[in-house]
Amino acid sequence: MKNLSAPSRRRFLESTAALGIGAELAPWNVLASVTPRPEETRVGPDMVRFRPEIEPIVRLIEETPREQVLAMAIAQLRDGLSYRDFLAGLFLAGIRNIKPRPVGFKFHAVMVINSAHLLGQAAAAPDRLLPLFWALDNFKSSQAQDVREGDWVLPPPANRLPGPSKASVDFLRAMDAWDEQAADAAITALARSAGAAGAMEPVWRMAVRDQRDIGHKAIFAAQSWRTLQTIGWQHAEPVLRSVAFALLDLQGDSRRVAVGPYEANLKTASTIRDDWSTGRDDPGATHMLLEALRSATPEAASNEAAKILNSGVSPGSVWDAVLLSAAELLYNAPGIIPIHATTASNALHYIFNASGDDLTRRLALLQAVGWQPMYRDRMKLKNPIAIDSLKTDEKHAQTSEESVAALFDAAAADKQKGGARAAQFLSGGGQLAPIFDAARRLIFQKGRDSHDYKYGAAICEEVIAAAHTSSQAPLVAAAMAQFPSAKAPDSPLILKARDALATLAKT
Repeated sequence: MKNLSAPSRRRFLESTAALGIGAELAPWNVLASVTPRPEETRVGPDMVRFRPEIEPIVRLIEETPREQVLAMAIAQLRDGLSYRDFLAGLFLAGIRNIKPRPVGFKFHAVMVINSAHLLGQAAAAPDRLLPLFWALDNFKSSQAQDVREGDWVLPPPANRLPGPSKASVDFLRAMDAWDEQAADAAITALARSAGAAGAMEPVWRMAVRDQRDIGHKAIFAAQSWRTLQTIGWQHAEPVLRSVAFALLDLQGDSRRVAVGPYEANLKTASTIRDDWSTGRDDPGATHMLLEALRSATPEAASNEAAKILNSGVSPGSVWDAVLLSAAELLYNAPGIIPIHATTASNALHYIFNASGDDLTRRLALLQAVGWQPMYRDRMKLKNPIAIDSLKTDEKHAQTSEESVAALFDAAAADKQKGGARAAQFLSGGGQLAPIFDAARRLIFQKGRDSHDYKYGAAICEEVIAAAHTSSQAPLVAAAMAQFPSAKAPDSPLILKARDALATLAKT
């Protein structure tokens, strides 16, 4: 593969140290055996083509064997390929090669990339590339699974597309009819003609519609937009086509309807006051809605949220109740369902902030409320501990950074007690930053699953947003139940990364 630039030796050493790659790496000829031959990089007519400047790195990622792909990545970055272009190549390789149905399972290789990127950007310099390496190895695993299941690839777009003036309306009409071909043509036209914000508005509306796939549809839409903001909108067309295909997944259901309270919330949204986006913060209203979420139906919970908004309360107080509800489920019974109660809420929260359409924003908030009882009912908890009733004895709270390690040791021994101690730590004046710094290191070193990264990025974002509310400490208490255990063995990927660095480094 042709190098994109040729940095000087000193500049290379400085940049790799900043990125955490390490000292000198092996020369390019180490990679000769894993670089695809020219004839292997040709794109067939049955798959979508990417832009010519990114296609070679996508093909290199696709074709390099899993056991050699980390060495390839290190050498490419060493030889001048930018982090952003490598991230783009990895994301687009997943878009082309991993079928987004069901929206989950092996497709996490695509949905997790933005989470890995966000965690890496917030990490200390020596750790910044570890999430990228993990995501790369994870893609190769999902790619192999996709091959075993039929070797799906994203096909080229349709030749006949609606005109620019009709694309948005045609997309919404096709999505309402669950018409895959018409939706694909319309989203292609939107990506080519509407610009970033214009193309995303109808996508946002459809992303909040359906709770199938445990909330992954909203997650994929939000993660795709966020990744495109990093790698560039020029790559949007195949990404949005994959999103539209995913949003129409029915999971074999013959009913072409949305799962969840969407239809009811279309009506409820119209009852909310015109100036609903402003209002007073009200912890009492948060508590009242949280209490409703413990027993109400999805529709009744959404109605309660509308009443609270109409009483002059801010949307922020409603979001606090949503996230506390998700945290309560996780604190009581860590697992896949409560993880998604948080990550789907985070995606809906992001869409709420990203959309410029008033109805879509109302729906994102009401759906976030209405989905919580759906997660709750799937878990069937008996006598759960109320997350807002955790006792924090500030007299005995330790506030030194050195005590953070003890918090994670406590969580490794008992998730709930460790979480309560973390809440106590924060209530007593302890700082949030060292907790999340430690959590990121644990995810990088011990994490073995996409959900470690997805949840870690989502909860970091939501806890920081709750910095000046009483919700922050309970959210962190629940998070301690999900962060990887400090006593767990290192992940196989970390061991592979170390081996790859050792092989390519020279003294």
